Amino acid sequence: MFRLIKAIIDFLSNLDQRRGPNGSTPSSDSEDAKKKVKRLSVIITSVFVVLAILSSIYTIDPGEVGVVQRFGKLSSFSDPGLHFKIPFVDGLTKVNVEKVRRVEIGFRSERARMNVLQESLMITKDENIVDAQAIIQWKIKDPGHFLFRVANSELTIKNTAEVALRSVIGVTKIDDALTTGRDEIQVRTKEFLQELLGSYTSGVQITDVKLQIVDPPEEVKDAFNEVVRAKEDKERLINEAKAFFEDVIPKARGEAEKMIREAEAYREQRISTAQGDTSRFNQIYSEYKKDKDVTWTRIYLEKLESILQRPKKVIGTDSSSGAINLLPLKEVFKD
Repeated sequence: MFRLIKAIIDFLSNLDQRRGPNGSTPSSDSEDAKKKVKRLSVIITSVFVVLAILSSIYTIDPGEVGVVQRFGKLSSFSDPGLHFKIPFVDGLTKVNVEKVRRVEIGFRSERARMNVLQESLMITKDENIVDAQAIIQWKIKDPGHFLFRVANSELTIKNTAEVALRSVIGVTKIDDALTTGRDEIQVRTKEFLQELLGSYTSGVQITDVKLQIVDPPEEVKDAFNEVVRAKEDKERLINEAKAFFEDVIPKARGEAEKMIREAEAYREQRISTAQGDTSRFNQIYSEYKKDKDVTWTRIYLEKLESILQRPKKVIGTDSSSGAINLLPLKEVFKD
């Protein structure tokens, strides 16, 4: 644009210098050409002014941050809305700070899933090899740091994520990595990766780390799977035993409590009975001391009454014939 304007100005200057030897006015053709050039310069200048005005107005959408650079140097940030900048001086880069991006470690899924063994094969704490694949989700936290502090931020995130995952796998035993330690690996990898990127002032926030697979190499995969299944069976049996324990122990405790309550009730009953017998004996003894014969006769009759209360048979003799008569009182006194 500047070159075009300069060329027009030079052309107009040359036209001013084209005069006759006596200072006469240019020819009619030259006058027409000069008028056309002036009109063209006015049009170009107007277009230039319009473009300058339009380039000074910009809009930032929701979820974005505008990064303004003045002569290539960071100048300011713009929030969502309508803004102005100096045309041809200020540059603008829009950064989406809400979009969640992802990095794949150990595989690629752009078209068809493809394993990348150079990234996925890792050594565990007990010097075994595992095939680990993960997805790292991240978003931009500080647009200024993201654009200006780290060159090729996405490649840096990918390489740093691989380093973090290898470091965590390297301090984890293979049994834990293949079975119960996956959640811990994800948490520790996320924390370590965020710490590394923070030390780089990358302006990136790690939102999640998701392990896709953690498997032994194909050559020994079947043997490791047998081990894993055996451990799963062990855990299942332990859980079943715990469930049986939780079912039986409360019942046993309930039965024990019931027996204790019955024993306590029996004890209270025996104590009450003994106390009653003692009280009755004391009363009888008190009466006995007052009149021994009467009391003795009373006790004797009461005992005899209790013994002969429901007689089964009555035996009698007939004085005239001397025969023995049996009266079956058992049949008479049937309930």
